[in-house]
Amino acid sequence: KYLSQGGKKGKKAIGDKGKGGKAAGRINGHHQENGMENMMLFEVVKLGRSAMQSVVDDWIESYKHDRDAALLDLINFFIQCSGCKGVVSAEMFRNMQNSEIIRRMTEEFDEDSGDYPLTIAGPQWKKFKSSFCEFISVLVRQCQYSIIYDEYMMDTVISLLTGLSDSQVRAFRHTSTLAAMKLMTALVNVALNLSINMDNTQRQYEAERNKIVAKRANDRLELLLQKRKELQENQDEIENMMNAIFKGVFVHRYRDSIAEIRAICIEEIGVWMKLYSDAFLNDSYLKYVGWTMHDKQGEVRLKCLTALQGLYYNRELNARLELFTSRFKVSTTLSSSVLCSPCSSTDEVLTPEDCESVYHLVYSAHRPVAVAAGEFLYKKLFSQREPEEEGAPKRRGRQSPNANLIKTTVFFFLESELHEHAAYLVDSLWECGAELLKDWECMISLLLDDPLPGEEALTDRQETALIEIMLCTVRQAAECHPPVGRGTGKRVMTAKEKKTQLDDRTKITELFAVALPPLLAKYAVDAEKVTNLLLLPQFFDLEIYTTGRLEKHLEALLRQIKEIVEKHTDTEVLEACSKTYHSLCNEEFTIFNRVDIARSQLLDELVDKFTRLLEDFLREGEDADEDDAYQVLSTLKRITAFHNAHDLSGWDLFTSNFKLLNTGIENGDMPEQIVIHSLQCTHYVILWQLAKLSEGSSRKDDLVTLRKQMRAFCMMCQRYLTNVNTAVKEQAFTILCDLLLIFSHQMVSGGREHLEPLVYSPEDSLQAELLTFILNHVFIDQDDDTNSTDGQQDDEAVKIEALHKRRNLLAAYCKLIIYCVVEMKTGADIFKQYMRYYNDYGDIIKETMSKTRQIDKIQCAKTLILSLQQLFNEMLSDLGHGFDRSSSAFCGIKELARRFSLTFGLDQVKTRDAIAMLHKDGIEFAFKDPSPQGEGGPPLNLAFLDILSEFSSKLMRQDKRTVHMYLERFMTFQMALQREDCWLPLISYRNSLQAGGDDDTMSVMSGYSSRGSSVRSKKIKPPVATVGTPAPKRKLPEGTEVKSVADVKTMQTPVMMPSPHLTSTAMRDPKRSRDDGYMGVYPLPHEQPPPHPHPQHHQQTPQHHQTPMDYNNGVSISVCSRRGTGLMEEDEEPIVEDVMMSSEGRMDDLNEGMDFDTMDIDLVRNDVEIKSNFFYQICL
Repeated sequence: KYLSQGGKKGKKAIGDKGKGGKAAGRINGHHQENGMENMMLFEVVKLGRSAMQSVVDDWIESYKHDRDAALLDLINFFIQCSGCKGVVSAEMFRNMQNSEIIRRMTEEFDEDSGDYPLTIAGPQWKKFKSSFCEFISVLVRQCQYSIIYDEYMMDTVISLLTGLSDSQVRAFRHTSTLAAMKLMTALVNVALNLSINMDNTQRQYEAERNKIVAKRANDRLELLLQKRKELQENQDEIENMMNAIFKGVFVHRYRDSIAEIRAICIEEIGVWMKLYSDAFLNDSYLKYVGWTMHDKQGEVRLKCLTALQGLYYNRELNARLELFTSRFKVSTTLSSSVLCSPCSSTDEVLTPEDCESVYHLVYSAHRPVAVAAGEFLYKKLFSQREPEEEGAPKRRGRQSPNANLIKTTVFFFLESELHEHAAYLVDSLWECGAELLKDWECMISLLLDDPLPGEEALTDRQETALIEIMLCTVRQAAECHPPVGRGTGKRVMTAKEKKTQLDDRTKITELFAVALPPLLAKYAVDAEKVTNLLLLPQFFDLEIYTTGRLEKHLEALLRQIKEIVEKHTDTEVLEACSKTYHSLCNEEFTIFNRVDIARSQLLDELVDKFTRLLEDFLREGEDADEDDAYQVLSTLKRITAFHNAHDLSGWDLFTSNFKLLNTGIENGDMPEQIVIHSLQCTHYVILWQLAKLSEGSSRKDDLVTLRKQMRAFCMMCQRYLTNVNTAVKEQAFTILCDLLLIFSHQMVSGGREHLEPLVYSPEDSLQAELLTFILNHVFIDQDDDTNSTDGQQDDEAVKIEALHKRRNLLAAYCKLIIYCVVEMKTGADIFKQYMRYYNDYGDIIKETMSKTRQIDKIQCAKTLILSLQQLFNEMLSDLGHGFDRSSSAFCGIKELARRFSLTFGLDQVKTRDAIAMLHKDGIEFAFKDPSPQGEGGPPLNLAFLDILSEFSSKLMRQDKRTVHMYLERFMTFQMALQREDCWLPLISYRNSLQAGGDDDTMSVMSGYSSRGSSVRSKKIKPPVATVGTPAPKRKLPEGTEVKSVADVKTMQTPVMMPSPHLTSTAMRDPKRSRDDGYMGVYPLPHEQPPPHPHPQHHQQTPQHHQTPMDYNNGVSISVCSRRGTGLMEEDEEPIVEDVMMSSEGRMDDLNEGMDFDTMDIDLVRNDVEIKSNFFYQICL
């Protein structure tokens, strides 16, 4: 049982009396029973070992004895259930407002963990939520006759929960919202009981009053009136409590930023509507459910559907939802689990137009929705069948009752105008209409038999749709899994499902083995119908050809396929024939020899014909007419289609095709399609030979032959990259990329070391040509795509197809980068297009960056900075060195740099070396070229530092100092004193390196200068080079105007932005010095020090081994960094949780490119630091 202690352990609790007092044998008014040790209410509910009613009864007893102590226990119970370690004391309870108590408890939270009892995983917390909810329900139920009306307990609890539900702390908000909603549900039950009692009392009163005067009991009438008055008062009080909870908690939390909290609110309001429909089932409450159906989280939408489903199932409540249904019709049509259940029983709810919007959900990618919509469609359109007469023979084929239903399916499919999605329609209807969809005998009859008298025959379009649906049903029955995009992974089939699959395959083979030849004969000239029909043998059980004595039908099928090959030149039809031969040529079955002979005869005829036609065609040369070219092309297309699935190594196709391609290069007048198919056929020759050699049973001569053929073919494809025809160039490029990838260094992995002689690495010239092709044919504007001819430039479908083709070309090249076939630096030309072509190729480029980073982080960083440098040089060539940094071109490069920076993620340790190398290359590029204005002007590329500053936030704090030191090696003393606008990039970059820097980075000078004047006291002449100064040293020459450290420290930072004031609990000693060789010139501008009384002399600064550029030939003093502001960088903004959803977009920018190692965030030790010579080490 529940035993409580009101205060902290060791303190005397409220309600405790002295020895021998009334409370002897109690603790906080609670009996100790069954030897159970004293524990707090939270622990009792957490353990869940006691009957909840017993726990509540003990609390009620303590409340009657000392309500303040018991209420304090209840308050602490809610606080502890939120995961807070704090305890509300009696003094706090008496003297502080709820808001002050909540603020105090917020400070007691354990900041090391974000978990709290409702979210903690583990067996001991598994039942906590149910025990917590049960406690609240039982508490109200046990108090419903007295305590909840004392205007103290409920007022205090509701006030506390309302305050907690408005907290910024998620744990408080989540726990208190759940408690308030369960409290509301319990009050609804109380209100419902009061309403029933009031009705009963009213009926008793009316019955007593209607009696005759002699039998009427006036005393009973007065009692009933008094009872009704008390019930009414209690009802009013309960309604006030419910209004307080609804307006104080629900109205705010149903749109909380946390989906779980929103789901709690919607789940409970559904319970209220069902329990107490008279009060809650109206538009004032239904609107919240309707609005929340648009929630972006499926969990919340599901709660809405569950709530509505319970209402729609109830016919009495359903009638009161008419206005809601009409108002939120669009939302409900998107929720099939609501529509498909209630609307099936209430046909008047939706109009035919509304039903049509539900029908289209059968094409949904989400299978449960599609299946539910399929059931809805089946019940609406297919549930009414023609009744069959008893004793009459079962009608089959065209006279089957399913004939009209199959036609209806065809009509629906055609009217939906989604002709490429028949497989999805079949899958949606499969669970409810499998019997209909498996009536292949009826389908065959509709296609082959003549229509009955008075029956309208199917049109050509309807026959095409029926064949497509028939193929999809056969595939669904044979494969037993949903189409692509709907599957949830491989599912283990049950024994019953496996038996059904075998039975269906047997039935398919028996029916279509007989019906397929006449179907092919009837539709032999229709390419689309023939293509679908030729796919049916893939699902046959070929053993039945022998066991069922169906060999004659096999012979008929082979004859029909041969005739189709001879009649058609369409690629899809020829490939379907090739796949059919491949399916039938299975060595496991006895029909193999018969099919293999037919296939060999067909291929012999095709190859002989091709060889003869090709010789004549090449002999005629320019005199060849179009008929000769067409004959060569049609035969070559047939051979290529078969070579895709069959090994034609027995026929020497490489020699003839290579000869044809070489002639095309020499003459330049070879028809486009002939070249394309010849390239493809030769490609297949190479791949089939490689497949045979990969088996390990190859000879050395075969390796040598394949090596020569492969390299000669690659050179041929390279020559065709300069062809005038775009389609030829695209084919050559695609094949080249495939071959380079296949014959790369990775082909020897997996125990294939014997293939090492075949490894081929592209030369620099080939890499350059491939890159040039990508830049000229992929990164182009839509209007520049010359491949969209025939006046269809404005056709959206043509544009989409052209874009799809360009995406494939880019993906082929990016694979070469990812697998290190070409140098990674060539990716710079790809990466720099990321922003400009983001909509078209952003996903491909982003994935390429991700993969290259996984291969080599440093080389990837060098590639990214190289792409920015290329864009910068292009901008300089277009705008000149005097460009405006606010121009769109420069801002575009900065934005690209920002996007690149975000792709590095949040884990600075993993990307540490890469970011450092990126800064090193960027600094060297900025100071590489001298100023076009002569000595004293900014370097040509100095503005690049403004772009480089976008990556400063990715540097670890201690690494910023090292990067800053590296920057100082390129700076002269004059540069540090410049304040013109042209020097702003240098200043802003230095500031970005100093922001958040450690105090250890401060030099002696910056320590003094923190108290220095913000006004320049005197002008300093630029240092003059001394002829006798040794090269390895930097020192001040004689005659320099700078006489002391005080002179230097009084100089103002050139155009230095004022530092924001840093609020900190401790400030470090600013006088701590850095290396003696570095002296600072940048003071902090916001403090005014007294004049320094003693001049100090500059120390000589050793010069590092890397000499600055020509414009740095003056003597310089290295510039040190000032103390950083300590403010967070942009991407280091702490992830905080706002209460309302309106603030959820705050992290959108941060999430850009977050798929690159961003989730594993390690804590960085402050003592980790890149050494000063790091940049030279990583270059080696």
